Amino acid sequence: MNAMTHQPPATPVAQDAPTSLKVMTVNTHKGFTALNRKFILPELRDAVRTVGADVVFLQEVQGTHERHARQHENWPDTPHYEFLAETMWPQFAYGRNAVYPKGHHGNAVLSKFPIVDFRNHDVSIAGPEKRGLLHCVLRLPGRPGDVHVICAHLGLAEGHRQQQLELLCHIVRDEVPADAALIVAGDFNDWRGRAHDVLAEGAALREVFVHANGSAARTFPSRFPLLPLDRIYVRNAGVHAPVVLPRKPWSHLSDHTPLVADIELV
Repeated sequence: MNAMTHQPPATPVAQDAPTSLKVMTVNTHKGFTALNRKFILPELRDAVRTVGADVVFLQEVQGTHERHARQHENWPDTPHYEFLAETMWPQFAYGRNAVYPKGHHGNAVLSKFPIVDFRNHDVSIAGPEKRGLLHCVLRLPGRPGDVHVICAHLGLAEGHRQQQLELLCHIVRDEVPADAALIVAGDFNDWRGRAHDVLAEGAALREVFVHANGSAARTFPSRFPLLPLDRIYVRNAGVHAPVVLPRKPWSHLSDHTPLVADIELV
């Protein structure tokens, strides 16, 4: 799409309008367990559904893969983001990042509320690593302004991440109204914690787990999490509370542990 939707005129919040959002971010590892030992997407879908999130941010979600589709009997007939969305999230958007002879994968957003506009930003820097930022605009019934969400997957190289964080700040400044609620979540690959200051200074974003606990949540590897790679950042939001997930079944459903938070809308 060539232009993002503008905020509608300010109107009072209806009494039955949503006052908060439960959000979840998970790197799906293309539907496989760590080290690609087992295709486990159906189990991942069941686990994601139990969380009851309003908005789900997905990274490394498979669009198509011809060889895997032939090799695995339980490979879905639809793209993985549609399979995960099923009937629980009627709205979804997909941003294709990596394309190869047998298929493609990227980021996706699943939503219980209408996605009225979206744009996928290619923030790949150099070399074979393909990364993207998927910006969606959600319209919640009875609320005067739209909610903006950005699903992020940043690079492994420190230099690439720094450039991608700057690009994220530019996108926020260019496409998100200053008074709009904004949630940015995903796999930042930022084990050194350098994204916090960049996003605070450049986009007024604060990280949910850092704000609540003093440090980012450790999410990788999922069986014995040591590195804080995954994040949920917010702007123009009220109280935001991290949700603690049990170790099982998540520890074997991907190589990343998901993050969940309740975000109060102001």
